[in-house]
Amino acid sequence: MEIAEIKDLMAQFDASDLREFSYKHGEEALSFSKNEANVGAGVELPTAVVPSPATPVQVVEEVAAVEAASPSAPTLAEGDEVTSPLVGVAYLSPAPDKPAFVSIGDSVKKGQTLMIIEAMKVMNEIPAPQDGVVTEILVQNEDVVEFGQGLVRIK
Repeated sequence: MEIAEIKDLMAQFDASDLREFSYKHGEEALSFSKNEANVGAGVELPTAVVPSPATPVQVVEEVAAVEAASPSAPTLAEGDEVTSPLVGVAYLSPAPDKPAFVSIGDSVKKGQTLMIIEAMKVMNEIPAPQDGVVTEILVQNEDVVEFGQGLVRIK
């Protein structure tokens, strides 16, 4: 998970009425909590746990420090970004044992399926809005995507 995605999740969580939030995808796990925690001496909380509303500033500062220490972000690929029309789970292939709909460098035609987004058990095909070449795939298979989130770039 990218630092920007974590920051976005933190901001959304902080603005929400939720008291706790957990997310797990593969080996990645993330938990936020606005509940106060009594932690004994010698017990170390992960930096992604937010025990009180005052702590997000500290976590954001730590994230900013990590971001500053990391090498500069890669430049974005060229092309128009295809965004998600809904919230759901992105699938890059029609079935687990099938090849991906598109790969970087593939030529696509307007209307060609780029991926599927599952929302409420309905599989929604995401069509290419134009002819072009796929320059970047912005999500991974089975990522949860938000409305307006970038999915693919087409040049």
